[in-house]
Amino acid sequence: MNKEQHSLLLNSSSRFLTPQVPGVKLSYGTAGFRADASLLHSTVFRVGILAALRSLKTHSVIGVMITASHNKVSDNGVKIADPNGGMLSQQWEPFADALANASSPQQLILLINEFVEKERIPMDGVRHAEVLLGRDTRPSGDALLEAARQGVTSIVGAVATDMGILTTPQLHWMVRARNKGMEASEQGYFEQLSISFRCLMDLIPPERRKFDGVNDKLVVDGANGVGGIKLKVLEKVLKALVIEVRNSGEDGGILNDGVGADYVQKEKVVSHGFGSKDAGIRCASLDGDADRLVYFIVPPESSGMIDLVDGDKILSLFALFIKEQLSFLNEKEDMQNCRQARLGVVQTAYANGASTNYLKQLGLEVNFTPTGVKYLHEKAAEFDIGIYFEANGHGTVLFSEPFIEWLEARTNKISSGSTGSEGEKAALRLLAVSKLINQAVGDALSGLLLVEVILQHMGWSIQRWNELYHDLPSRQLKVKVADRTAVITTNAETVVVSPPGLQEAINDKTAKYPQGRCFVRPSGTEDVVRVYAEASAQEAANTLANSVAKLVDEFLG
Repeated sequence: MNKEQHSLLLNSSSRFLTPQVPGVKLSYGTAGFRADASLLHSTVFRVGILAALRSLKTHSVIGVMITASHNKVSDNGVKIADPNGGMLSQQWEPFADALANASSPQQLILLINEFVEKERIPMDGVRHAEVLLGRDTRPSGDALLEAARQGVTSIVGAVATDMGILTTPQLHWMVRARNKGMEASEQGYFEQLSISFRCLMDLIPPERRKFDGVNDKLVVDGANGVGGIKLKVLEKVLKALVIEVRNSGEDGGILNDGVGADYVQKEKVVSHGFGSKDAGIRCASLDGDADRLVYFIVPPESSGMIDLVDGDKILSLFALFIKEQLSFLNEKEDMQNCRQARLGVVQTAYANGASTNYLKQLGLEVNFTPTGVKYLHEKAAEFDIGIYFEANGHGTVLFSEPFIEWLEARTNKISSGSTGSEGEKAALRLLAVSKLINQAVGDALSGLLLVEVILQHMGWSIQRWNELYHDLPSRQLKVKVADRTAVITTNAETVVVSPPGLQEAINDKTAKYPQGRCFVRPSGTEDVVRVYAEASAQEAANTLANSVAKLVDEFLG
């Protein structure tokens, strides 16, 4: 590191000293760094430095998003988008932790020096770094974005570009687009979604193109966040859906307070502003930064309760549609045109057992990973088409580059104005899906459009969709412990290997209940052990969860 760089870092970092909060140690995980917004200015500044270094290392554009997703409005957070639009490489997470927790500017510079030498990152001022910045609608976002900008520009030659108020998936999409030589703008994002959506609508069989009555309307809970605002813009571009957005945040509602996908999915109750007037209508809910999506139905006599159509059901709908298209693609095609695409589905242990059974009955390959989008995404990328979703509504569909190239070559042979065979139409549909669904991260807006077009393609109401299978009753609990690292798991976090004897005790309890399934895993963010239980009846699931929670307390007490 030369003198100019050393001086610039020392002067800038001296303005962003780490607040000394006893017992608080920040850790970069799937969600990046999150905390009360008042504690984050130093952290976000340092993430700006990290992003600039990542840009120099990869010779690519990097993204920094200021958001705390579904957390309360007083919180905020920061995460990095890698060159492919995905999450920060796991190999860089320990460096992120070290930077965030450095106690002084001098220690910070020492860490940077050591890391730059180890990673052989060029800091000669000849190569330039570029970082795209985005934030959600939180009041603290503006000041934190400025901290990120100053972090980026404390690296000689680094440039930070403020992309404005965005959903998290939009920022990730823009980073990916920029590194692929595409237009990296909100307008470009909306245009790609609208063009691919219209293509899929045009390919719907004529007899299925009209819903009747209540099925014409979609009501969306925007969580009083950025997603509701962007959905209103998108609806105007589409001109093909009847969408009513509530809790858009423009009427003074509080972000994620009694609203949003996280609230709806966990509590299984209606969001603020929804009630009996919405009985039978197709309803959806976004989270605060619009990377999660769930649907729900308000029963006629709901008393605030809902029929939840969660991420497992979204995954099942997508899998069913894509499997159908692949069958058309391979049906009656000559061997020269035929390509046997490998379709894979990826879940975590939190996926409801009924969904897993349904997917297996379809003949699909179902894979499990540890909890966390980074694990799901990595596994899904191994397939020609990989679909992953968590029950909370975060997920997407990944298409491999070779398969997209094959689809493009296949569809280029379709003559202009040709009605096409079912195989040709299927190829067009799959190519449009690859452009509609966000290839970088889970995206509530693109996911919502894909759900809507598939329901019309199938000619299904939300009630018909919800009947694909019936969830097994489940219960989730968390047990406070002194040291969550005492619990070590294997087999996608479903089997405890330490402390000894705990898994055998869990097995004994689980065996007492029909269709019983139970696992425990340490939280990634707090000193608790999470308990998940399923059984054939709700009372049994509750009892199983409670009895296993007591076991955890006994073994770790």
